[in-house]
Amino acid sequence: MRPVPFLAIPVLLVLAGCYNAPDAAKAGPAGGPAALVGAPAQSFDVRRTDGAIDGLAQHRGSVILLNLWASWCPPCQAEMPALEQFSREERGRVVVLGADQGESAGVASAYAKAHGVTFPILVDEGQHYGNTYAAAGLPTTIVVGRDGHVLTGIDGALSLAQMRAAVAPALK
Repeated sequence: MRPVPFLAIPVLLVLAGCYNAPDAAKAGPAGGPAALVGAPAQSFDVRRTDGAIDGLAQHRGSVILLNLWASWCPPCQAEMPALEQFSREERGRVVVLGADQGESAGVASAYAKAHGVTFPILVDEGQHYGNTYAAAGLPTTIVVGRDGHVLTGIDGALSLAQMRAAVAPALK
């Protein structure tokens, strides 16, 4: 039996931490973030990459799309352009917040700047949002209605069309 190369272990851990669900829009109600539908949205005050304190509570009364991500996650990287486009299209109607999970403000800020991200990035080093919203992997998206309750929770990367579909009921 050949020994596993030392580098293979960290690579496997990274890949286990994020995934791209085959059909993220059809996440089942059995567990994960979809199980929180109807529950009050929990909020945590964390720093944004610009240094301001922010959290879901500061945006009550608005439709919120919260995206949990990390710079090392390939599906998160693939999803980011659609998330940025969605943010620009829905500015004024939907508050888009990115919550970087477990990384420093410097890493999250550098990634956002390099990729033209203009929506606020919460630096959730303690992964409060990921743990609370039962993220089974990254990315995970939570839509919160104007009343402060979770409308949907989806594990896996979303397309622009899936983002639009996820918030559509909240905008009626």
